[in-house]
Amino acid sequence: MKFLNFQQLLEQRAESGLLRQRQTLTSPQQTIVSVDGKQLINFASNDYLGLANQPQAVQALTSAADRYGVGAGASHLVCGHQKPHQDLEEALASFVGREAAITFSSGYMANLAILQCLAKKGDLIIADKLNHASLIDGVRLSDADSTRFPHCDLAILEKRLKKSSQNKFVVTDSVFSMDGDIAPLTEMVAMCDKYDAILIVDDAHGFGVIGENGKGSAEHFGLNQKQLPVLMATLGKALGGFGAFVSGEKPFVDYLVQQARSYIYTTAMPASIASANLANLNHLKQNPKILAQLKSNISYFRQQCETFKSAGFPVTILPSETAIQPIIVGDNESLLAINHRILEQGFLVGAIRPPTVPANSARLRITLSASHSHRQIDQLIQSLTNAFALQQKEVNQ
Repeated sequence: MKFLNFQQLLEQRAESGLLRQRQTLTSPQQTIVSVDGKQLINFASNDYLGLANQPQAVQALTSAADRYGVGAGASHLVCGHQKPHQDLEEALASFVGREAAITFSSGYMANLAILQCLAKKGDLIIADKLNHASLIDGVRLSDADSTRFPHCDLAILEKRLKKSSQNKFVVTDSVFSMDGDIAPLTEMVAMCDKYDAILIVDDAHGFGVIGENGKGSAEHFGLNQKQLPVLMATLGKALGGFGAFVSGEKPFVDYLVQQARSYIYTTAMPASIASANLANLNHLKQNPKILAQLKSNISYFRQQCETFKSAGFPVTILPSETAIQPIIVGDNESLLAINHRILEQGFLVGAIRPPTVPANSARLRITLSASHSHRQIDQLIQSLTNAFALQQKEVNQ
């Protein structure tokens, strides 16, 4: 068997404007970062509450490292489950109003675990077309049948539910990572109840962001454990740490401990990380002004966007009420040119292209943080206006 010509494949991606590049930060994850020696205002991070470099979390991490060492040394079921893991799981379950929680090293692993454990041969998974890649892969790895419905299309979802007599699972993100919109969970809960289906929600971008107290989609929609029985959320976004958790009734969580391959067959996250996660969770609970500041920044950005929109650039600003604010440019070449101009003006913004998003919907993915000032948002809007004006001028020449 001949080995793949990787250089040729990379060149093909570059020609299509799809070659991804890593940027090396030499600073903590914060509002202003140092990238390849240049200071940039960061509008690309998922650190929505500005907690990734929170002093109490840093102190908790270093103290736990002194006590527990660097690594867990084993999986949770051998001898890697340490007290900080247990403390974190209990605190997370209490925070989101669930009986129990189990932690994973990533949201990806958590979603694989959920779908591998719950969906069996002969069952049916009905998934939103714009779900995160981890949910897509979890569906692929399960033995269940699967189908998708157009993004947030409740009419088609109901048709899929009504048509099937199988055991059914409806799978969706709460906040969609590339669009920033929120799934209509109230209606989905009602449909799942009507057609005897189980709702599985990935709250990675909702946890810490939506809900009066940042408890995520369950709080935002007022859904209890029975209505929303399978809730996954990550710890590396709004909470500023690392890892993920799945919460629900205790027998369900205990079953994951016994059956989830991505939990059983991997080393536990370091106790120091678990301690930092818990410190940030406590910080969020004790400082509601952080969430209030994020919501203020989201509202302010949307207001300032009206000025940008009035310039008449051929772009679409999606109607997001969350920290994720996408501006759809369309083609890859134009997106990369605009993103380069923004970078040259001192701003770090995500440039998202297919296959992460559908073809012809390449976009700037602007992410807001509680740590951003209104002045920094004003500066970003001005930079966007300049970059799009230059791009439009170049196209018209």
